[in-house]
Amino acid sequence: MKNKKAKTKSTVMQKIQPLLVGLIVILVAMGSIMVFTNGNAGNDNSTSAAVAPEDSKVIHITDGVFSQKISNGVVLVDFWAEWCPPCRIQNPILEEVAIEIGDKATIAKLDVDENPRSASSNGVRNIPTLILYKDGEQVERFVGVQQKETLITAITSHI
Repeated sequence: MKNKKAKTKSTVMQKIQPLLVGLIVILVAMGSIMVFTNGNAGNDNSTSAAVAPEDSKVIHITDGVFSQKISNGVVLVDFWAEWCPPCRIQNPILEEVAIEIGDKATIAKLDVDENPRSASSNGVRNIPTLILYKDGEQVERFVGVQQKETLITAITSHI
């Protein structure tokens, strides 16, 4: 009798296992959509912290001016790319940091696709990578999306 119950239970598990796997795949996909669209998939009335380029406090730098821009004061550089979903998550956070920090430090972005020399010379292998410089020297490095508080704490500790 026990053997028959075990066989029945095993057969039932074999039949529902593909359904469970499918459900997990759907949930992961939905979660990814929510993360990468900040919960606004299909909603054009987004109230995210998107800032028009002309209103941005974050400067965009290139290989040609990289050394000059990091040489004085405290500068946070975000190494990013347009196609990178985590980089898009980091963008509004950087805008908030730039507003809160004001003139105490410079917040900059460098597109690694258009400026590979600076990314390579700074050992950037993953994006987003955020590197904090003080007077041209690297003082901190962050890989992956960072919260506003983490960045502000790091910046203020080097001002």
